[in-house]
Amino acid sequence: MEPKNIPLHQLHVSLGGKIVDFAGYNMPVRYSSDIEEHMTVRNGVGVFDVSHMGEFLLKGPEALDLIQRVTSNDASTLIDGQAQYSCLPNETGGIVDDLIVYKIKDNDYMLVVNASNIDKDWAWISKFNTKGVDMKNISDDTCLFAVQGPKAVASLQKLTSTNLGDIKYYHFAIGEIAGVKDAVISNTGYTGAGGFEIYVKNQYAEKVWNAIFEAGKEFDIKPIGLGARDTLRLEMGFCLYGNDIDDTTSPLEGGLGWITKFKKDFTNAAALKKQKEEGVTRKLVGFKMIDKGIPRHDYVIKDASGATIGKVTSGTMSPLLGIGIGMGYVTTPNAGVGTEIFIDVRGRALKAQVSKTPLIG
Repeated sequence: MEPKNIPLHQLHVSLGGKIVDFAGYNMPVRYSSDIEEHMTVRNGVGVFDVSHMGEFLLKGPEALDLIQRVTSNDASTLIDGQAQYSCLPNETGGIVDDLIVYKIKDNDYMLVVNASNIDKDWAWISKFNTKGVDMKNISDDTCLFAVQGPKAVASLQKLTSTNLGDIKYYHFAIGEIAGVKDAVISNTGYTGAGGFEIYVKNQYAEKVWNAIFEAGKEFDIKPIGLGARDTLRLEMGFCLYGNDIDDTTSPLEGGLGWITKFKKDFTNAAALKKQKEEGVTRKLVGFKMIDKGIPRHDYVIKDASGATIGKVTSGTMSPLLGIGIGMGYVTTPNAGVGTEIFIDVRGRALKAQVSKTPLIG
């Protein structure tokens, strides 16, 4: 199947974006260099067009009940204007997807899901919609810009009367931005550099994009591709679905016990609760290279004796630290912070150390 174009596809081509097929969409992976774009976000402000992401609206008196049954976190604690990181457990111990649940108001929610899983997630949630929740898939009608970096607020505040300083982390407001009404302005970034994610309808996308770049001109704002998005999230130790978590990894193995709340019933809750009580045999950890080398997806992880103890799920050269960093699953006895591990890089066992996340903390 041909990859889809996001609404501002031609604009990204004209900006010199290198376009790749990512999750079934033609997406800009970089405009200049990954390192330059990475440091732009860490030190200034950059904009990701992540309009490939999926958005579902769930409305009605049974909307919360449905969300509670399909997600691991407890959405009943949400107040209006609050967002929550969560996941959709499957029935065999793994994860259908990770997502963010937005509570707009009582009986009115938005779910934001990964681009590669839009159809899969829609089918999964629909399967449990037995009480007539009004579900609407607005993914194809919605653009999403992640404006990230320490200068993001100063740039965006010029475009809105909403006080961005009042929007706490994992909260959002619905307001006007660049003259466009009913935009969702959300403090839910994936970079650890601060900033906001702006959801607007497709017809306003170019207007808002151009206004953001005009507002950020004094801070040398730049478009940022998926390459830097990956290195930024990895420095923070944030999971990427399909790499670090998937249909075969449990939330507890993936370090997502904090979003797995057993005070309520949800898909596969009993099995996951049993797993929590008995303990997991492997855990997702962050690590930093001690020897010189770059860890990559699927590289084998070994202990000092040469025994295989796991594998790398994500790895890169950290632009900020100047060393190789990564995440991977290792056997539980080897998961403690400070544990020495070895990454098999083309037959060479390179030393690394299990580290706390954020890896740049």
